[in-house]
This record gives sequence, structure tokens and C-alpha cells, in this order.
Amino acid sequence: MDKLTIKTVFFASFLFLIGCSSSEVSEVDKVPDKSAQALFVDAREALDNGLFKKAIQILSAIDSRFPFGPISHQVQLDLIYAYYKSGDTDQGVALADRFLKLNPNNANVDYVYYMRALINLSTENNLFQDIVGIDRADRDPTAARSAFSDLKTLITEFPDSKYAADSRKRMIDIKSRLARYELSVARFYLKREAYASAANRGRYILEYYSPSNEMEDALEIMIESYDKMGLEDLKTNAMQVLAANFPENDIIN
Repeated sequence: MDKLTIKTVFFASFLFLIGCSSSEVSEVDKVPDKSAQALFVDAREALDNGLFKKAIQILSAIDSRFPFGPISHQVQLDLIYAYYKSGDTDQGVALADRFLKLNPNNANVDYVYYMRALINLSTENNLFQDIVGIDRADRDPTAARSAFSDLKTLITEFPDSKYAADSRKRMIDIKSRLARYELSVARFYLKREAYASAANRGRYILEYYSPSNEMEDALEIMIESYDKMGLEDLKTNAMQVLAANFPENDIIN
């Protein structure tokens, strides 16, 4: 590459970076030059009217212009909510992470755990799959596990939180979702005659996701796997657990 070409590429890259920076700055510049309180009123109005992008713009301006003001924490909490409602999961999680790291003793820490869980759960949603009734239990459960962990932290450390009751309900649903994932993996191993791995996945469901609707299927996989491996004692134990919990199961009868 000759010197002229290098200079041209560098200049074009420089202009691109300036353009990006100018775009970011202009978004903040669009927010009127008001006091923090006046801007906060505008942001709350935008939130109340469902104008989440506008709210993010105003709240970000407050956070940038008045980072140590008396309402700085509330601004960040509202920003987390606005990111959640606007579907900007990356920014929402990043801000929640930052808030928890810098303000571990804040009175609203339970809310931040709750919102970070909701943000992670929102990545699990797929409108098209819901409409056509597709259960994608085999998809990556990382976000669901993170949400489960946050909700568990909330109810453990803040049992009296106003978000605790809803957190417990959501944990039941997440537990079932994670159990379905383990079940899909167990079936994958079973089809490929990896019986030890299939049985281990079934046992994992019993140990970590009980009670759940997936227990019966997990026990069936364990019984079949132990039978294929000739492990009669383990098969008998699994049969006993199945009979005690699901007496109407076809295998028992």
C-alpha cells in the first residue's frame, strides 16, 4: 500500500470516528440546558408516556452533566428501567452491573437485582416462537441462569423486599425452563447411546430442579440408561423414586 493510499484510509477512518463521536455528542446536546431537577421531571414524563428512547436521552444527559448530584442514583435506576423497556439489554445489564459494584449498600440494591433478572429474561423471549408454539428448550440457558441467580440472591438477602414474591414465582418458571434444557441434552445423549451422560443429566435435574414437571421424564431416562448399562441397583432405585412420585406412570404399571 503506497503512502497516498495509507493517508486516504487514515483520513477516512478519522472522519468516521469524528462522525460517530459527533453523533453521540449531538444526542446529549439535543437535551435542553436545564437544571438536573427540571430534566428529571422531563425524563419522568417521558417514562410515564412510554417514550423510553427519549427518557434514555434525557437521563443519560443528567447522568453525564450531574454525575454526583443528589438524584444521581435515582437517575441510574430509572435508566436501567428505561433500557429494559426499550429492549436495550446490553446497556441495561452493564448499568446494573456498574450500580451494584459502586453502590453495594444502596437501599435499592434489591430492585437492581430484580431488574437485571428481568433484563436477562427478556432475551429469552421470542414472539414468533411463542405464537407458533415452538419450545426451544435447547437454546443457550446462560441468560436464564443469570436471572435465576439474581432472583435467588434477592429472596435470600432481601426476603422482605416487595419484589420477593414475584421473584419466587419467576424462579419456578426459570427452574422449569432450565430443567427442560437439561432434559433436551439428556435425550440427545440417549439417542446417541451415551447412556452414562444421559443418566447423569437426569440425575442433575432431580438434584437441582426438583420439584419440577420434568422430574418424571428425567427418571424415565435414568431408568432406560441404567437398564442399557446393566446397572440393576441404580435402575431399581430410580424405579422406586418414580413409583413414589408418579404412581400412574406406564413404566410402573
